[in-house]
Amino acid sequence: MSRSVKTTLTDAAAKNLSVAATLEWLADMELEARKQRAIERRYKCSRFQAQPSIDAFQFQHHKTRQQAKARILRLLDLEFLASGTNLVLIGNPGVGKTFLAKIIAWRACQANQRVLFTTAMDMLNHLLAWQVGHSLVRKRKTYTEPALLVCDALGYRQKRSTMITTNTPLSDWGNILFHTTIATAIADRLVESAG
Repeated sequence: MSRSVKTTLTDAAAKNLSVAATLEWLADMELEARKQRAIERRYKCSRFQAQPSIDAFQFQHHKTRQQAKARILRLLDLEFLASGTNLVLIGNPGVGKTFLAKIIAWRACQANQRVLFTTAMDMLNHLLAWQVGHSLVRKRKTYTEPALLVCDALGYRQKRSTMITTNTPLSDWGNILFHTTIATAIADRLVESAG
């Protein structure tokens, strides 16, 4: 507000605005600036390096994208976050799972939701290091506090929404995690509340 007060007062005088209207205008500008700063903070903390739009997602690229278009567009309303519903994006390499995950994550940032984008390997490495360093209980909040955790490749069960991208069917996760029981438990929990 302080940065634009001079210009605003000059513009308000030219428009013959009342003092109350001018103050309301300044307050609106301040609120909008705060909102934009909050979105920028959410984006920086999210760890993904782009701000993609659904306009860049080429639905005509593949018939599966065309078939799922209405469902994909519904995800952008972010209702799944309020209900804690998990999303699992399964498909072959190159079909756009990660790109779509980033589009939804950026939309969540714009809605001032806390988002974290990570890879399965980075997350597992952090969790293992924290366990060895006896700080797992304290630091696991890194992955459990965001409203949306986007795990590119595999997932970590939490109380908030989780979005996963993978080119491996759920039935093969045991091979990736080298433990079929754990993989089955993770997959069961994700699918239980998946949208």
